[in-house]
Amino acid sequence: MEFFCYHRDRPDSDALRDELLEAHWSYMDGYAKELIARGPTFVRGTETASGSVHIVDLPDTAAARAFAFDEPNYQAGVYRDVMVRRWRNVLGRTMWDFPGGREGGNRYLVVGLGSGQPADLDPSDRDELIAYGPLLSDDGGTWVGTALLIRAPDPDAARAVLTRDRYADIEVHDWEFGGRR
Repeated sequence: MEFFCYHRDRPDSDALRDELLEAHWSYMDGYAKELIARGPTFVRGTETASGSVHIVDLPDTAAARAFAFDEPNYQAGVYRDVMVRRWRNVLGRTMWDFPGGREGGNRYLVVGLGSGQPADLDPSDRDELIAYGPLLSDDGGTWVGTALLIRAPDPDAARAVLTRDRYADIEVHDWEFGGRR
């Protein structure tokens, strides 16, 4: 089962995050085979981290929650909240398989929270998508939104991938490839 995890930083947690960088990376190294995508988000236009994205393939919801809440930054108080949702890998690849590579262009995390009839289940233009999939209820039966990683010219172009009127809210965060790979 695939899961989308988004850890949002507490304000002024930069020093603690920096102190725990090796512990965080070592923890994630233990999940190298299960990771579909990972990387930090940033306060728009800055180098200040605002969160961490992890998309991971794990056996069940309990394993996903353990992954998210046993993470060293979470345990130490870097994060203010964590979103853990079932997710489906529409592209069928990891971020390391993205043809555009790790460098070049602006990268974004886009999270659209919705309800009702599913939207945007099959994106038409996949060239700039790094990861893409629906957010689902814990049992995987109900669509609750869409999460994606994309290379785009700007935040508005990244947001435009989702059908605006089908979501209660669409968040766009600066993002970059994470880890040591």
